[in-house]
Amino acid sequence: MGKLPHLEWLIEPTRASNSIRMEQCVSTMQPLNKNGIIEIPQPPSMAKPRSAHPLSMSTDLIALDIGGANIKAADGLGWVESKSFELWRHFQKLPAVIEHFLSDARPRRVVATMTGEIADCYQSRQAGVQHIITSLQSAVHAFDRDAEPEIYLVDGSIVSPEVALGCPLHAAGCNWHAVARLAASYCQTDKAFLIDIGSTTTDIVAILNHAPAPLACNDLGRMSVGELVYTGIERTPIASIVRSLPLHGSLHPVASELFAQSRDVWLLLGELDEQPFANETADGGPVTREAARVRMARMLLADPDDVSIDQAAGAAEWCAAAQSRQVARALSRVSRGIGWQPTSVIVSGHGECLARRALQHIGWNAKIVSLPDQLGSDVSRVAPAHALAMIARGLLV
Repeated sequence: MGKLPHLEWLIEPTRASNSIRMEQCVSTMQPLNKNGIIEIPQPPSMAKPRSAHPLSMSTDLIALDIGGANIKAADGLGWVESKSFELWRHFQKLPAVIEHFLSDARPRRVVATMTGEIADCYQSRQAGVQHIITSLQSAVHAFDRDAEPEIYLVDGSIVSPEVALGCPLHAAGCNWHAVARLAASYCQTDKAFLIDIGSTTTDIVAILNHAPAPLACNDLGRMSVGELVYTGIERTPIASIVRSLPLHGSLHPVASELFAQSRDVWLLLGELDEQPFANETADGGPVTREAARVRMARMLLADPDDVSIDQAAGAAEWCAAAQSRQVARALSRVSRGIGWQPTSVIVSGHGECLARRALQHIGWNAKIVSLPDQLGSDVSRVAPAHALAMIARGLLV
């Protein structure tokens, strides 16, 4: 692979951005149409992946999505696995955690994308990319000294560690691009949006003529234009969503403390399943509606006995409305930046409930395609890893 072209890391969110050629974000090795958009043909219809299945010892390929709070894996054929991992606290353990995903299958190929490089355990994004890649190498070498992992870049290519380490910012935070390529294969119209909502963030990507058409290509630029929204279905602190909550007929200020998170909101509204034995919550308590009621009461500095489950649910509804407005505003910004409204929307991730509320708020007359419905909820939850595995297998352009 030759020298990568320069990337414009920030594209101003103006109407003029439609005339900016996409080679600023993607490699010119891929053909561009007259509008400067990557020419990616619609792939043949793909069979719905199987539900999560036991990993075969002969599995030849595993794709990894290495985030700051979760690591996700898929083989592109239906097998998926996800593990919570607080990278910023335990980054030294990353090689061992990656080995966990590879130990049974010992795949011949390991491909990876990442967002964890932004974790504050690293002095810089470049340092984060370097550590993640060397951790991948260490894990792969534990099974095969001659093998090397492969890394996904924002231009859509899959390269060696040596190439990726030579352009670390091209490897940083680009899992959204793989998901957009997967979403493009499900577009029913020429103008579409992807809304991918996970535990921490929301990704919005315009898709034109069945090809990703982003306005910007790194986190700074994508946040500036509305394509990256730092709100998600589980880990977002309540105090970053609202400044007050209703209780006993009036609004009360919330504490600027990590007493509750968005997971509690959607638990109380019945949109997330209870997990009594899980404890990845603000207070380390169980993932149940009753425990969420207590955490929501703490946000108001109220005694938990004074806040009923219905009152906590009312506060949760207030949060959900605010969160959906935030996502709707971002959708509007991306639409203005790209210069058109989508006629279809592909929804991905386990935050579909939030995406649908945002779409109701914005009022677009767009056909909604649910990847959880198309792929199954388990596969959709790890969509970046699944998409990357399909790309590596040649099943997705």
